[in-house]
Amino acid sequence: MVGLVTDIGLKRQLNEDSALYFEDDDLRIYVVADGMGGHNAGEVASVMAVNEVIRYVKENFTANCNEDLLIESINLANKHVYDFAKTNKNLSGMGTTITACFMTKEFIQIANVGDSSCFGIKFNEEIIDKITKDHSLVQELVDIGSITEEEARNHPKKNIITRALGTDSKVDVDIFPIRKGIYDVLLLCSDGLTNEISKSEMLHILISDNDLETKAKLLVERAKMNGGKDNITVLLFGGEM
Repeated sequence: MVGLVTDIGLKRQLNEDSALYFEDDDLRIYVVADGMGGHNAGEVASVMAVNEVIRYVKENFTANCNEDLLIESINLANKHVYDFAKTNKNLSGMGTTITACFMTKEFIQIANVGDSSCFGIKFNEEIIDKITKDHSLVQELVDIGSITEEEARNHPKKNIITRALGTDSKVDVDIFPIRKGIYDVLLLCSDGLTNEISKSEMLHILISDNDLETKAKLLVERAKMNGGKDNITVLLFGGEM
């Protein structure tokens, strides 16, 4: 079962987040993207990114040699968004974050560019781990010790990202392999969730007895209760095939 909710939030006029997933007996691929750019370009970029990643993985999956597919798909999505942005001056600055999970019977990979996130949840131990690392100015300040994690949550420059998909001809993609079965549930989300909800609030909802769809709705509702200043996207799914 999958829980997927995307919401415009309370302050924005357009939902520039996109999310998509595909599951069959051999592979599973889940993607969340948070677009940026004027003239609806962010919405276009995020849709292009999630569609291209899933299309490429599905079409190129074979019986073996699949561990490069996720990074290849994101690099190709980057090229498509970048090339499309050059076709119209109104699309200048068009881009998107992306976080994705590629799961097979042999391995699980998480990838990210920007500040959309992946978390792993262990029910019995009541643990939530952030698997990805944000590519943002505020994260860099945390890394060098200039500010604390708590200060980062309310920092005035927390929305400045240092890496995005589609803004350059090439992109650096971070890949995180994770051990199969270590997490009960994985969560992909845009920063509209993480900017409004603490990890402890998230964990409280995620370890409840509700199904994944209900948990996704509750996370979005809590983010809106806490301000809902941005689009909010939540994608929840099991931690192994």
